[in-house]
Amino acid sequence: MRIFKQPNFQFMKYKIFAFILSGIVITAGIVNMTKGKGLTGGIDFTGGTLIQIRFKDPYPITELRETLRVIEPKIQEVEEGEREYLIRAMSPKGETEQDQEAHEIMGKRIVDILTAEEDRIAIENGLADLSNIDTDELTSILQTSFPESTQDIAKSIIELRESKELKGIIESYDQLPVAGIDQEVTDFLKEKTFLGSLAVKRRESVGPQVGDELKRRATQATVWALIGMLFYIGLRFKFAYGIAAVLTLTHDVLFTLSIFSFTNREVNLPVVAAILTIVGYSLNDTIVIFDRVRDNIKRMRNQEFEEILDQSINQTLSRTAITSGTTFLVVFSLFLLGGEVINDFAFTVIIGVIIGTYSSIYQSCPHLFFWNKIFKPKKGMGK
Repeated sequence: MRIFKQPNFQFMKYKIFAFILSGIVITAGIVNMTKGKGLTGGIDFTGGTLIQIRFKDPYPITELRETLRVIEPKIQEVEEGEREYLIRAMSPKGETEQDQEAHEIMGKRIVDILTAEEDRIAIENGLADLSNIDTDELTSILQTSFPESTQDIAKSIIELRESKELKGIIESYDQLPVAGIDQEVTDFLKEKTFLGSLAVKRRESVGPQVGDELKRRATQATVWALIGMLFYIGLRFKFAYGIAAVLTLTHDVLFTLSIFSFTNREVNLPVVAAILTIVGYSLNDTIVIFDRVRDNIKRMRNQEFEEILDQSINQTLSRTAITSGTTFLVVFSLFLLGGEVINDFAFTVIIGVIIGTYSSIYQSCPHLFFWNKIFKPKKGMGK
């Protein structure tokens, strides 16, 4: 499984270029976060109401903003076609935790405003919206006429509605046969239900104080993780190795957040979990290289420290490539096939695998090199 038989790449030759590249990306990201559009905070951190809605027919975003102008929400198109949107109504400043119920009312108000008049009439006539009905309610409707197969029919319809093809909304009763629904059931549903003009795919409400607390704890978790790793590596190796590792991990976090600021993806709790995963992943790769550096220092006493670092990276290169490659394939599959709930997490880990692999070579070792050059330890770090 050795991809590289006898690699002899001069990685340290490009250390300055790597520092410049990372510096440009991180600086641009920080500027964008502070002076530009900034990071898009998820509802977990900002507080407020978030609703993801898919329309049966195209609904231009300009018309949507005009319809919801009294609420002044932030609206983001999920995909091309003007059919699916994320709508955020943020918490007013000074709001208290007791206003959690107000957020839920706000979510209902948004849906009420966007509900078509024909949908209201159908609801008043006692019909259920097949695009928004839950499993229990659908089961209750089917129970009267199809008692023996109620659960299977309801499950099939819900799975069809949430499938990649329909994306959360049933546009025609003719789509039901795809899920194996026979004509008798279809005719029954035509009498008891209707196909609404929109489907609510996601709804979240978080109070402002909860959002602030989550933001504070997420920051603390990241900082304490870095401090803990500094002490661990300092004890396991030397303090210089710990400093180099923490600088590398800080680089990974800032680089990832910079990319998020450029792509306008929202930062939520799954993203924080992914960032902590990145920190652990990158550290693992870095420690493998540092362990080889420590061994090579004893065997290559007469060589320059830069040569020892290059040799150590080359000796672990196959392991790095195999580990990063297999991890990338897994998270890329999650990104493509895992659905919307895990999409942000998978995207973050994809970025983390790429950046973590890059930084373990072009950040951790160069940091160790410059520490050695500046402080010139008398022993244990090469010439």
